[in-house]
Amino acid sequence: MEGMASSSEPGGESMRVRSKFLYPVAAFLLVVLVITGASFAQLSTNDVHVVPRSTPDTPEKPANSIDPELQTHTAPIKKDVDLVLVPVTITDQMDRLITGLAKDNFQLFEGKQRQEIRHFSTEDAPISLGVIFDMSGSMVSKIERAREAVVEFCKSANPQDEFFMVTFSDVPRLVTDFTRNVDEIQNKLVFTGPKGRTALLDAVYLGMHKMKQAKNQKKALLIISDGGDNHSRYTESEIKSQIKEADVMIYSVGIYDHSFPTIEEKLGPELLNEMSEVTGGRSFTIDNPNDLPDVASKIGMQLRNQYVLGYRPSKVQHDGKWHKIKVKLHIPKGLPPLQVYARTGYYAAAQ
Repeated sequence: MEGMASSSEPGGESMRVRSKFLYPVAAFLLVVLVITGASFAQLSTNDVHVVPRSTPDTPEKPANSIDPELQTHTAPIKKDVDLVLVPVTITDQMDRLITGLAKDNFQLFEGKQRQEIRHFSTEDAPISLGVIFDMSGSMVSKIERAREAVVEFCKSANPQDEFFMVTFSDVPRLVTDFTRNVDEIQNKLVFTGPKGRTALLDAVYLGMHKMKQAKNQKKALLIISDGGDNHSRYTESEIKSQIKEADVMIYSVGIYDHSFPTIEEKLGPELLNEMSEVTGGRSFTIDNPNDLPDVASKIGMQLRNQYVLGYRPSKVQHDGKWHKIKVKLHIPKGLPPLQVYARTGYYAAAQ
């Protein structure tokens, strides 16, 4: 027994030594495993909540892009972009103004298609007006009455009206820029003397070009001349085309002798009438300069006593083409036959 005890003692010591070292190691490993497991569990938990759910890549929007939800696939709305306004003057057989008619008295056609009149008014709207005044040599005997005519015309002006004046002989000249002071127009006429030839078409061109600077929606030219054109660079067809494209009424007063010494003077009345008629204005032909002031006063009254009809074409066509307009009148009972003066068409926008 004693031998066995002595032989096992070294082994027991060895076991005690191994246990002495194994327990701390095992404990250390256990601690490491616990910490590692906890860390792993913590990392796994953070991965789920921090990393977002993957979504398909979307291309970056350009800086000037529009949110698709705001796109309506329609063009931007512009007020009255397709509203066609038609000023109309009504007179009786004695050329007296007829006022007081109602919307139901009018019918409006574009081509053969009747249009719904959406706008109807008779207010005296402010006017931007250009005076195109003949100062050619043939006006010597008529110049005083012609000046009086401009004065009479301006007497019917409203405070919001604006005027400019172009005189013409060999060449047209802008002698008075846009002004609301009627006296400026009259003063310029005093210091002008007739001479030279007649560049009427060039003067109309200059007047139409100047009218682009007008502040009022209602625009008109008043032409006072005693003959046809004989000295212009622009052709008749060029000016007529420009007149059709512009929203400017033309009123003209032609002062003619009983005989026409030149072909240009013979064609003068027809030229003025054609330019006026297409715009809805009026052309007056007289052979007595003394009638000039009365005619000019009548034009002023007509400009300020117009009906304005507005419609949106039932078939909007941005084709850049000429579209014919026709205004018809349902005459109330008790009235004589009446004359209608209105623009004959318009050019549609190209886009």
